[in-house]
Amino acid sequence: MATVFWDAKGVILLDILPQGQCINAARYCNTLDRLKEAIRRKRRGLLRRGVVLQHDNATPHSATFTQQWLQRYG
Repeated sequence: MATVFWDAKGVILLDILPQGQCINAARYCNTLDRLKEAIRRKRRGLLRRGVVLQHDNATPHSATFTQQWLQRYG
């Protein structure tokens, strides 16, 4: 499975889940940590202006652990 984060300028982060592994809230939050760092490197200043993530209701996206991560980092 691949998770892709992009904006109008192109791909910011491509995260590929190794075969046989499952995505869960902890893994997803780890990916969000990597996304935050990729934005900091590739789109300087964007984190200060704000980032919008569009999630569906998949369990890793709606889990309490993920919601806490999102609240902590805005």
